[in-house]
Amino acid sequence: MKLITRRSALAAGATLPFAGALATASGPALAQTMMSENAKKRGFMLGDLEVSTLLAGTRTVEDPQGTFGMNVPPEEFAEVSEANFIPADKTQFFFTPTVVKAGDDVVLFDTGLNAEGTLPALEQAGYSADDVTIVVLTHMHGDHIGGLTDASGAPTYANARYVTGQTEYDHWAGQSNEGFEAKVRPLADKMTFIGDGDSVVSGITGMAAYGHTPGHMTYMLESGGKQLLVFADTANHYVWSLAYPEWEVRFDADKAQAAETRKKVLGMLAADRVPFIGYHMPFPAVGYVEDRGDGRFRYVPSSYQMML
Repeated sequence: MKLITRRSALAAGATLPFAGALATASGPALAQTMMSENAKKRGFMLGDLEVSTLLAGTRTVEDPQGTFGMNVPPEEFAEVSEANFIPADKTQFFFTPTVVKAGDDVVLFDTGLNAEGTLPALEQAGYSADDVTIVVLTHMHGDHIGGLTDASGAPTYANARYVTGQTEYDHWAGQSNEGFEAKVRPLADKMTFIGDGDSVVSGITGMAAYGHTPGHMTYMLESGGKQLLVFADTANHYVWSLAYPEWEVRFDADKAQAAETRKKVLGMLAADRVPFIGYHMPFPAVGYVEDRGDGRFRYVPSSYQMML
């Protein structure tokens, strides 16, 4: 029996008509293409809602314990990292807005670092900026409001109205924050302000999840007897924040409140077996939560569940 090696397989492939055409068309750029992003959206149905997560950006960051697990010894941080097959000296950040087609509305949750990152992913989901009818801001950190305007300062989503938490808006309105003043305040006359339990549209309900910011909110999607939580920044890393909810996160405004919120929300998701979308979870950012029973949790990435 003749063994097929990688070299012989490649040689055989070169004799096929398509293989020659592919080599001519792609040339040496093929290797670079394979190393770059090749998917910016993941879509699925939740009852009658069409849901897509959008990869608006990703980057590698050094010294993750400068951000996560700030209140634990470096040895513990390193041990937990090794146990979860991730390095302790660097991490990968993901920025993942969500778009939902709900009846006649196209609802965008958060806008990414900038419009240039979010719009290509939105287009892969089948929408243009002009198709968006509602923009929901879960909170007002720069990586969530940055795409509200384009490079010229014009509103990116010209046909949209805006929804955000009243508590969140009121906090930032009193801070003289440069990003808020440039991105959010100019749109205030088009904003609807909501609180815990209020609806954006039928099937989308705001839920207070304070701590990361003073008015940080999550949003429950419900349709056809199914639920999914747009989790925003309740936990910002699937191990160093979600699995260990009491580990402090540098970006949490009220670290004790943020930890309590994480435990409450994660416990609810685990008990009810509700999937969620986490803005900073590894793309496509959809998963489940398992309660480990010791005050800790485990992130279970989605596989084919949302296809069924």
